[in-house]
Amino acid sequence: MSRIWGIVPAAGLGTRIQPLAFSKELLPVGTRMDADRERPRAVGEYLVERMIRAGATHICFVVSPGKADIMQYFGGQLEQTAICYAVQQNPSGLCDALFTALPFISPEDEVLIGLPDTIWFPADGFQYLPPHRFSFLLFPVRSPQLFDAVRCDDSGSVLEVEVKKPKPRSHWVWGAFRMPGRTLLMLHELWSRRIPRDEYFGTLVNAYIAQGGFVTGVKRGEVYVDVGTLHGYREAVRILRETDLPLIDAA
Repeated sequence: MSRIWGIVPAAGLGTRIQPLAFSKELLPVGTRMDADRERPRAVGEYLVERMIRAGATHICFVVSPGKADIMQYFGGQLEQTAICYAVQQNPSGLCDALFTALPFISPEDEVLIGLPDTIWFPADGFQYLPPHRFSFLLFPVRSPQLFDAVRCDDSGSVLEVEVKKPKPRSHWVWGAFRMPGRTLLMLHELWSRRIPRDEYFGTLVNAYIAQGGFVTGVKRGEVYVDVGTLHGYREAVRILRETDLPLIDAA
């Protein structure tokens, strides 16, 4: 029986916004309603909420050995979604983090992936990504050179991921993506053969496309904020303050 997995790479040190007394994924940003009480909301909850909204039956947090606070915060289940954890012993980039979750994933599964220190809209963005296909949810941003910009042709096929290029040709960046479990396995096999192994996911995707792989870009993202910097944190607080009630609904 196939499952829908969410993979949450949460092993990073968060050096851009330190010092904090807790993992950056637990940084309070905005609020949510818990029964009849309003309480602070950890930034990582936004991604988890979006995965559950898209039908995730299981979510795997990839954490480093020192991030037990994430396990204590999210526990083992949210609503009907099971939560598990994989430990990345030596954090060495997004690719390595994603593949740390592979023991849980079957080829028949669907996989949703996002970054837990970001907030983006629409909240149902994962649902615009076609099932059983490798696809990026793309967002327009003002400074694409700070992210991984994605170039697509007129049909939406991804031509190239411009990994933090000073002058990218696209102002659309990926903020989340979806793929079949078998595609994640294929990417791992490709990554394992490449020396040096890719740190950035974008360079691995470019190699995948070069050998005949197909990736779709879906330009349905509206707002994307990286909360891993102080500037991004302030921007996220501003956006949440200006947005209506759906932002404080319980996950």
